Amino acid sequence: MFIAMNRFKVARGSEADFEEVWTSRTTRLDEMAGFVSFHLLKGPEKDDHTLYTSHSTWATKEQFLDWTRSEQFRAAHRNAGQTRSHYLGPPEFEGYDVVLSEYAGGKQREQAPREA
Repeated sequence: MFIAMNRFKVARGSEADFEEVWTSRTTRLDEMAGFVSFHLLKGPEKDDHTLYTSHSTWATKEQFLDWTRSEQFRAAHRNAGQTRSHYLGPPEFEGYDVVLSEYAGGKQREQAPREA
């Protein structure tokens, strides 16, 4: 499993507009092989910004990369530049291979790629 996250520093006072952009767009994620889930997370407030994180889960890293090269990705991000005024700096991407997951009812160990 692979988790892709982008962190956004959203200027204070722009939170509602930022959330509206996300809740009103069509992502087309459900059309992609390997897509598991998506969450938009609202985090701590600082003096000049509120931290948000987009969090998507994929069956494999390769399927996430396929998403980033897809027409669905281009369509979902077509108007992303219109909201740049909400951000303090560019989004910060982080990608993670899942090593261990816990669920109600028990643990599930993932088969993470091992370093050579």
